[in-house]
Amino acid sequence: MPSQRDIRRRITASRNIRQITRAMQFVAASKLRRAQESTLAARPYSELIDEILADLAAVLGGDEHPLLSRREDGKRLIVLVTSDRGLAGPLNTNVVRFAAKEIVDDPGELEVVSVGRKGRDAMRRARVPIVAHFTGFGDRASFDDILPLARLISDEYEYGTYNQVDIIFTRFVSTLVQRADMVQLLPIKPSTDTRGIPGAQFIFEPAPAAVLQELLPRYLGTRLYQAALESCASFFSSQMVAMKNATENADDLIDDLTLSYNKARQANITRELIEIASGARAR
Repeated sequence: MPSQRDIRRRITASRNIRQITRAMQFVAASKLRRAQESTLAARPYSELIDEILADLAAVLGGDEHPLLSRREDGKRLIVLVTSDRGLAGPLNTNVVRFAAKEIVDDPGELEVVSVGRKGRDAMRRARVPIVAHFTGFGDRASFDDILPLARLISDEYEYGTYNQVDIIFTRFVSTLVQRADMVQLLPIKPSTDTRGIPGAQFIFEPAPAAVLQELLPRYLGTRLYQAALESCASFFSSQMVAMKNATENADDLIDDLTLSYNKARQANITRELIEIASGARAR
């Protein structure tokens, strides 16, 4: 049975851990609110530009812009978005497992661009080729942070290196639910319902190529930016829940150790009383 000193040390260590996890829980909760507001505010714009590009892809082709072209030759590129830090429950494990399943189920030549250290480390261990790595975009990702990644993807796709570009990230559903998801970035999937497009035609001013030259890079940056926001909100939500559970577990452990300490203390007192009584009788 552990001594009273050992139990006291474990109680002190558990209290220190509880203090840390509780502080991390409150910090994650404060950052979650801001990240959640940013994510929800950006969704309507992201969904609308998706809808517009899908309609354009239904009536235009690769002749108008390289990002609309569909080709058979080339590799597949997966953009894997994870966090730089841990202590967020199963968040990173779930998205890495989702990516691994996607890679195994769809064998073929592919490469990965990692965003966040956790995804990069997992892909390295799995010996998946990584062509570029970007550190996480911090607590508040900005659109300017996304531009280098968007430029890399668009340049390589226009050059013909890849025939498909997908992004895997964690979609924020609610405080308790975060779901790994995959979205195809390129080529843009055309809309299957063209009834809402008058005559399946658009009037472009000054010309389709000039309009697409401005719209398509913004579409790509918007999709990547939305994925970064979703992942950021998911990280703080998962971390808040994980730290809350850790704090509650520390409380339970402290209660159990305190009970064990009291039992050990009572046993020592009883033994000392017995020894005193036995000594008195011997006299």
